[in-house]
Amino acid sequence: MAADRGASVIAWSGPLVVGIGASAGGLIAYEAFFAAMPADSGMVFVLVQHLDPDHESALAEILARYTAMPVDFARDGMIPVANTVTIIPPGTILTIHDGRLRLIRAPSVKARRMVVNLFLVSLADDQGPNAVGIILSGFGSDGTAGIAAIKERGGLTMCEAAFDHHAKLGMPQSAADSGFVDLVLPVEDMPAALLAYLA
Repeated sequence: MAADRGASVIAWSGPLVVGIGASAGGLIAYEAFFAAMPADSGMVFVLVQHLDPDHESALAEILARYTAMPVDFARDGMIPVANTVTIIPPGTILTIHDGRLRLIRAPSVKARRMVVNLFLVSLADDQGPNAVGIILSGFGSDGTAGIAAIKERGGLTMCEAAFDHHAKLGMPQSAADSGFVDLVLPVEDMPAALLAYLA
């Protein structure tokens, strides 16, 4: 059960829940990330991508080529489990409460542009120091507030390095400039850093 924001950090058991946000250029970054991530890490991965609400997404099918982990779209009420990859469906807002994913239709274009922040803030509140927030390629600043929330609750934060050839620099640069990012890395190096953190 989530503690109130601002409460003392509490110890959590269970797998790390890794929330990964991206927009433009995110597909290439995801491919590189999961190509380097072992399928048996024991972590939960939740991908929050800016997706066109008027078209079906092939993201799950594409990423399944790069990982042996099951990859699927989120369903309301589902409990994400270790060694799986769950993706936000197009046109929705995804949050997590009491360990369960919650989905609603995005009420506006503005809300769709902030889906990364909305998920990561809920992840910080729900999982405390068990939360990991990662910002990959994308324009704009979505994800910066979410990264701050995770850092404030004792979780780990990362963003894609400016010199990474995959990156569109708006989202990762905004996160890095906030001062709440623990590690700024090429995306291919993030899985090793996560495994070292877990150990």
